[in-house]
Order: sequence, then C-alpha cells, then structure tokens
Amino acid sequence: MKQYNVNLLFIILLGFIITLPVKGQTADSLARYLEIAGRNNPGLNADFLAYKASLEKVPQAGAWPDPKLDIGFFLKPMDIVGGRQIADFTLMQMFPWFGTKKAAQTEATHMAKMSYEQFRETRDNLYLEVYTQWYVLSTLVQQLNNNRENLQLLKQLEELAIRKVSSPYSGSSSGYSVPAPSPATKSSNSSPTGGGMSGMGSMGGSTTSSGTSSSSMSGMSSSGGSMSSGMGSTAPGMSDVLRVQLEMVEIENNVESLLSDIAAEKARFNALLNRSVDFEVVVPDSIVKVDYLFDKASSMREIKNQNPMLGMLKEEELAYRAKREMDLKMSYPMFGIGLQYMLIGESKTAQMDQGMAPEMTGMDMVMPMFSITLPLYRNKYGAQQRESRFMWQSAREKYNNTINILQSDLFKLKQQLDNTERKIALYRKQEQLARTTYQLVVQEFVTAKSDLTNVIQVQRQLLDYQLRQAEVIAEYNTIVASIQKLHSFDTTNN
Repeated sequence: MKQYNVNLLFIILLGFIITLPVKGQTADSLARYLEIAGRNNPGLNADFLAYKASLEKVPQAGAWPDPKLDIGFFLKPMDIVGGRQIADFTLMQMFPWFGTKKAAQTEATHMAKMSYEQFRETRDNLYLEVYTQWYVLSTLVQQLNNNRENLQLLKQLEELAIRKVSSPYSGSSSGYSVPAPSPATKSSNSSPTGGGMSGMGSMGGSTTSSGTSSSSMSGMSSSGGSMSSGMGSTAPGMSDVLRVQLEMVEIENNVESLLSDIAAEKARFNALLNRSVDFEVVVPDSIVKVDYLFDKASSMREIKNQNPMLGMLKEEELAYRAKREMDLKMSYPMFGIGLQYMLIGESKTAQMDQGMAPEMTGMDMVMPMFSITLPLYRNKYGAQQRESRFMWQSAREKYNNTINILQSDLFKLKQQLDNTERKIALYRKQEQLARTTYQLVVQEFVTAKSDLTNVIQVQRQLLDYQLRQAEVIAEYNTIVASIQKLHSFDTTNN
C-alpha cells in the first residue's frame, strides 16, 4: 500500500502528466487554472481525504484481535486446599484461522483503491468542468471582439453614408445621394428601399431639374428628391445614416450584454477554483481549434486501462473476492492461548487441619490455557460466502455494462466531433465569402449599384458566421476534452 499512500500534491501533479487540449497561447493559462482547481476545489479535497481515511483501514484489518484480560477479586478470600484464594487473573489471546488476517487486509486494500479511483473520477469531472467553462469564456470573448469589429465596420459605413448625403453631386437610383462619376451625370429618382426607417426619407418624390435643393431639417445638398411641405422630413439619404446608427445601437447593446455574460461566467469559473468571484481570469482574445487525431483502437484500449469508473469496478470485484476468501476462513475455528494466575494467601486453618507444612501453603498458581471456537452453525457462514460471490459477480456485470456505455459514449462523441468539424469548415468558408461579399457590396453602394439594405444584410451575415464559428470551435474543443476524460486525463495523447 505504500504506492497508494501519497500526498495530495503528488496526486494533483500526476494529473498534469497529460497533453492538455489547448495549444499555444491558451495552454499555459489553462494548465495553471487546472492546477489551482486541483489544489483548491473543496469537492476534490473531500474525496482525497476520504481516500486517505480508507488507507487507514488497511492496518486495522491486518491487526490481531485484542487480548482479553479477566481480573477477579474475592471480597472474602475463599479457603481452598493449600491456602486462601484472593484473586484470579486470566489473559487470553485469540488467533483467527491461517490466512484470515491476510484476506481481510487484501479486502481493505482493494477498498482503498476503490476510493482512489473515486478520487480520480471526481478530479476528471472537475477538470472537464474547468475545460468547459474556459471554452465558454473564450467563446464570449471571441464574440465580444467580433461585435466590436462589426461595430467599427458600421462606423465606417456611417461615415460613408454621411459623405453620400453631404455630397454636392446628385443622381441616385436608390433614393439617396451618391458620388457621381461626373457633375453632368443624372439618374431617375425612385422611392427609398427597405428597412423600418425608410419612411424617414423623401416623401412625394417628384423629380426636379436643378442640381441642388435645400432641406429644412438637415441643410444638406440633395439631388432628385423634393421635400413634403410642412412635414419636417429629412433629406433623401439621411434614412441610410439613421439605419446604420440603428444597427450600431443594436451592436452596442450586444457588447454590453456580452460583457455582463463574461462577468457571470468568470464568477462561475472562479467558483470551480474556490476563490473570490471577482478574481481576474485571463482569457485569450481568440478561441483556437485544438489539434486532435481520433484513434478508435487506441481510445478503447486507454478507456479499458485508465478509466476511473472501470478501475473502481475492478477493485470492487477484487474486494468482494477477498471478502469471500475471508468469510471462508472465518468459518473455520479460532484458537486462543492464554494464562491464568491465581493469587493465593496463607491459611493457618489449612495447615492445622491437613497437617501441611508451612512452606506448602499460600503458593500462587499459574495455569496455561488453550481455547478454540466451534463454528457449528454453518448456515450463516454459507450465506456470507454466497453473498460475497453474488456481489463480485454483480461488480463484474457492472464492469461489462460500463464498458458498453463508455464505448457508446465514445462513438457518440466521435460523431459529434465529425459534425462539429464540418461546421467549423463551413462557417470559415462562409465567413470568408461574406467578408468578400461585404467589400463588394460596399463598393456597389458607393457607386449606387446597390442599396443600404444589401450592405446591412451582408454585414449581419458576416457577424452571424463569426459568432457561430466561435461557438462550434468551443463545442469541438469541449468534445475533445470529453473524449480525453473517458480514458482519464492521466493518459498522454499526442
């Protein structure tokens, strides 16, 4: 049992002889947080203390039965042949059948190993929670950066829309002013396109022959749009500016919501590490897909050899086998060796009545003793042995059932891993296409070949693909950690 009687620090450090499912920038920080969680988490510490307590049962099981000492005093000394008996001392030591103590110690050893496997299972569950929470935080930070990036795109789009409104040239097929190729270029006017703010554009829409007209609301130059008298409407093209600002307000609200979510998830992450909820957590600016190569045969082999639940069931079966052996030994007789000492005083009456010499009276008596138990009632011993046999058979069946469940979980995680990997490739391609499309549609907007609705739609698609990509990368990394948890974080996966 010496190899199991190790301190907490050694066991925690042993758990880090693994390949963490992080690379580059995230690896050191996540490894440090895992170490802190393994050292500070109360639930894990509780299971480790339970393991240490189970180790103390091994020497208890291997100890000899306590000797029994009987002491008796006569309130009135009793006259016997040769004197007066004053007191009686009896010391007895019982010895179980050969091998009983060893079987009991073996059972306690396997029970301690079961407790150790339970500790490993708790540790792996804790590590998986840390991994999962870490990737949740990384996803939120990535989405926060994506929203801020899109907010910058909207600010650039707002500046572009303002320039179009304030441009001295006219001519637009979409209802707002855009830079014209030349001052002589004109185009027919049409009503504003799409959006909930389109009603704030020009109303009436009659075509004028002059190059510029004055607006009572904005004072900006505009071509091709007349203002409704007495309505106080804005100049044509101002609706585009307002629509961009409306999108900006929504993105800013998303940023605030993400900041609140990040604060809440950091508090939950710190709770796993058993430290103050307002403790700072360093998270990388972007989430990166981990490199992982799935090998079915290797994974199943490592699950059978390393999974804590399987290890616990193995030790449970061995413990009940040892208990059955111990129950068999207990059905045999126990032996006892003892010593009886009788304290005898002198008796003058005995000397006179029996004519004994003075030196032969008052002699203490020492008597060796031997005892043996007689296990005559066999029914209970047979029941104990059958109980132990059924229990280790039950543990073996649970072991086989757990293997089937773990194998099913492994294939399910592999299927989820493949689906997630396809989604990552899809969203990356869609993001690239959306980014290219956004650049093109902005150019078309500048040259009046497209309206603002298309620009905003593509911009929303770009943000959506970025957010989805961050989520599926976090899901992929979490699945990798779940697979590694099946064959324990003790194993090394290259």
